[in-house]
Amino acid sequence: MTAEYSAHHLQVLEGLEAVRKRPGMYIGSNGSQGLMHCLWEIIDNSVDEAVAGNGNRIDVLLHADGSVEVRDRGRGVPVDVEPRTGLTGVEVVYTKLHAGGKFGGGSYAASGGLHGVGASVVNALSERLDVEVDRGGKTYAMSFHRGEPGIFADTGEKRPDAPFTPFEQSSELRVIGKVAKGVTGTRVRYWADRQIFAKDAAFQLDDLMTRARQTAFLVPGLEIAIRDERGDEPVDTSFKYDGGIAEFVDFLATDAPVTDTWRLEGAGTFTETVPMLQADGSMRSTEVERECRVDIALRWGTGYDTTIRSFVNIIATPKGGTHQQGFEQELLKQLRAEVEKNARRLKVGNDKLEKDDVLAGMTAVLTVELPEPQFEGQTKEVLGTPAARQIVAKVVREALKQRFASPKRDDKSQVSMLLDKVVAEMKARISARTHKETQRRKNALESSTLPTKLVDCRTKEVERSELFIVEGDSALGTARKARDSEFQALLPIRGKILNVQKASISDMLSNAECASIIQVVGAGSGRTFDIDAARYGKIIMMSDADVDGAHIRTLLLTLFYRYMRPLIEHGRVFAAVPPLHRVIVVNPGSKPNETIYTYSERELHALLARLRKAGKRWQEPIQRYKGLGEMDADQLAETTMQKDGRLLRRVRLEDAEAAGRVFEMLMGNDVAPRREFIVDSADRLDREAIDA
Repeated sequence: MTAEYSAHHLQVLEGLEAVRKRPGMYIGSNGSQGLMHCLWEIIDNSVDEAVAGNGNRIDVLLHADGSVEVRDRGRGVPVDVEPRTGLTGVEVVYTKLHAGGKFGGGSYAASGGLHGVGASVVNALSERLDVEVDRGGKTYAMSFHRGEPGIFADTGEKRPDAPFTPFEQSSELRVIGKVAKGVTGTRVRYWADRQIFAKDAAFQLDDLMTRARQTAFLVPGLEIAIRDERGDEPVDTSFKYDGGIAEFVDFLATDAPVTDTWRLEGAGTFTETVPMLQADGSMRSTEVERECRVDIALRWGTGYDTTIRSFVNIIATPKGGTHQQGFEQELLKQLRAEVEKNARRLKVGNDKLEKDDVLAGMTAVLTVELPEPQFEGQTKEVLGTPAARQIVAKVVREALKQRFASPKRDDKSQVSMLLDKVVAEMKARISARTHKETQRRKNALESSTLPTKLVDCRTKEVERSELFIVEGDSALGTARKARDSEFQALLPIRGKILNVQKASISDMLSNAECASIIQVVGAGSGRTFDIDAARYGKIIMMSDADVDGAHIRTLLLTLFYRYMRPLIEHGRVFAAVPPLHRVIVVNPGSKPNETIYTYSERELHALLARLRKAGKRWQEPIQRYKGLGEMDADQLAETTMQKDGRLLRRVRLEDAEAAGRVFEMLMGNDVAPRREFIVDSADRLDREAIDA
């Protein structure tokens, strides 16, 4: 350590060196998230071209060698020489920070690439990047090694470790072929630099498909095709929608509708002072007038979950920003005013709506388009343009006032149902706050409100404790003897609980079995659910190994998914796996017989085949368990409850939207899709698995 500190200790990072030194400033992280952000930068450039009316298809290829390629049919990156730098447009775009066609030069009315660092950052963080441009009847090409232009000496397949020769005197944009007149487009293929990114960083196909799907919704008519060649078999997916954001809302919403999908559209102007590049190369502050176009699609459903997707110039803003603030504030303001007008009918007294009451059950897609929006950081997750708040609020205010004042019978009916819903949410919130203390963890001695049929455990350590939900009193009796009373609690349920996907919240709460489960878990339900207050570290469903047991597990999962979803999201819900068969292998002489449990018909037949081959006999008939009550306590403990011998299946939630659609199809009110699913899946059913 030294106290000396002078100018020669300072470092000046030139060009792309700064990106390689501090990649987190530009892409957020050096893990999979940062790797995907680089891909978004390239794809967004192609999307901006499509939004500007140039090209209607984008192809994304995940190659087997770890590289990724993006192809579009836009105008192609400019190939002529940029006068200030003396470099071709391709080299400027991919090597110069803060350079591009989105700084107000008239090439794009509204775009997602705003800082001029997208393509150049990807180039800087790539071991190799190849660009091909179709333009003017020719195909141009240029290659880069960690941001430096040059030529790779490829022999056969392109490789990032091929010998590389950088340009020394001047760069060369090579002409490698011809194309038909009028054919334009850009192809970018790059290999992420493993010196920068973590070893386990990888392109996430699910994230890519989700992003591609939402972009296809936001740009009607644009087709985005994805091909993943990394596995044994290539995976091809394509997205194209013509319905716009209204179709996007219908896709996102899984619950039954309270209102139709409403469309709120409008625009506003504002002025701002921005530096403008002059002909002589200088920057001069100039006051310009901007137009901000707003397009919102929203609907309310019977559920309580809120889904808001906000976008600026097609770029997702997952952390919101000024546009989302204006939307939510004005939505609350208008619904408060409407509730006050109908206070007598709704019986609200002096209580006021809060934001959560209004947003419950709402699905909305909010898009704004404006030139040169201000984002908080290169990752573009938060919009910072102040004027967007007032413009969005004005559009929402005018559209909702018109909707609330509409004389149409259908509009009046939907508004009335919406007001009933938000007021019901308000009353539920107030009631939940009043009874908040009853949702805290208490043991059976401290609380007289816990169900008397709960057989609790002794430990107060939540992480160790386990709650077994068992089917029926007969199974409870056996499980009571088989459990470890130190950390295993038991709650019996009577047969099949209520299907909460069809029932209302009040019906669910008045159902004795559902109420008991929520009460015993001790963390509340719905929007008031607090996982930190849950009384048990594991919730284990222990039902019979037959179709009725599977149905009970499905009904329980529906309850957990709809009203206690954080338990599933945190991996705290399990299904016990009791055996189906008990085979007693007869050993010769005085050697004791051996007991083997199997968990499926296939496993049983495989075991019997092995025993037959080894010349061993077994007792007939083989015991087939049809219910947990047929086991004695030792058998149940050994196979299903003891930690060292049991098998548990963890219930996971990987795609919330897909899970919501499946629950709605299998358990919801609409019978037709469920019938189609049953008919289409009938051939996959093993008829021998049904006890009849």
